[in-house]
Amino acid sequence: MTTAEPASETKSFTLSEQALRLVGGTNDQGLRLLERALDAEVTARGDEVSVRGPGAGPASRLLQDVGELVERGYRFSQSDLRTAIRVLQDAPETSLVDFFAGDGLLESAQRLVAPRSLNQRRYLRAMLDHDLVVSVGPAGTGKTYLAVAMAASALKAKHVRRIVLARPAVEAGEKLGFLPGDLAEKVNPYLRPLYDSLFDILGFERVSRMIEREVIEVAPLAFMRGRTLNDSFIILDEAQNTTPEQMKMFLTRIGLGSKAVVNGDITQVDLPASRVSGLSEAQRVLRKVNGVAFIEFNERDVVRHELVQRIVTAYSRYEAEQNVQQGAQPSDETAKPGDRR
Repeated sequence: MTTAEPASETKSFTLSEQALRLVGGTNDQGLRLLERALDAEVTARGDEVSVRGPGAGPASRLLQDVGELVERGYRFSQSDLRTAIRVLQDAPETSLVDFFAGDGLLESAQRLVAPRSLNQRRYLRAMLDHDLVVSVGPAGTGKTYLAVAMAASALKAKHVRRIVLARPAVEAGEKLGFLPGDLAEKVNPYLRPLYDSLFDILGFERVSRMIEREVIEVAPLAFMRGRTLNDSFIILDEAQNTTPEQMKMFLTRIGLGSKAVVNGDITQVDLPASRVSGLSEAQRVLRKVNGVAFIEFNERDVVRHELVQRIVTAYSRYEAEQNVQQGAQPSDETAKPGDRR
């Protein structure tokens, strides 16, 4: 039995030459990328555009939405084109005007860091609408980066008075005691990714001044015990390395007028094998709690180098194959006597 080919269709419409130029980029490379990704052929004569092929619907919607964005004054870029293609591949009916335009505090966050996938935009929206957001996904999906951008926007809009970033100082192969320096110097390497995000978004000098005035605080999770954090935007990074007790301790630090974001990758737990991850437990415990939002990222949301996305996909496939193989092997209880070693 052969699989039927997708039906081909043709869409015709007018589009400003400016919008076409922005999508096309240098030597129409953008148009060729669009055609390959969405399986459509684009023909333009002046402002008359014709799109045909199985992907004519999403491709024409992309071009028309870009035209509307350009009319509104949005400065569409080739990076935006890749994002638009990614979004339409995931959800063909999505309005790119709504995706890129933003509103209110969300728009302010997007000026700092633009979302590059539907899940990233849902993540920004969830942080705006909920007091506690738990995001889980692989490396490179923007969990920490977007949270810092939203925290900076909330601080600028005076919705909070300070930003607090915490991270468990879990050793991944080395012991803290063997590192040189005092306690602060020992834990700083574990907090470095949080500093990097802050410096990249807000600038080194500005962040340094805010840290001096304690408007921004970056600290190991253990330093949170016994505190109540009011009017703060609190981010817990690498939460997969918390124990259930640490996670409960952190979540009960949330004070009046505060928001909290918990980020982690449950495939990269550095805890001893005998310990349960506090993030995994929180997913089960908090799933039905009102006011808590859960965002799950996957390899399609990876926005680092394209190779990172392929690496994450390869590891996911490998781990799935290993699980299947292990599941197919007979256990000691069910193995035949002759199979035992």
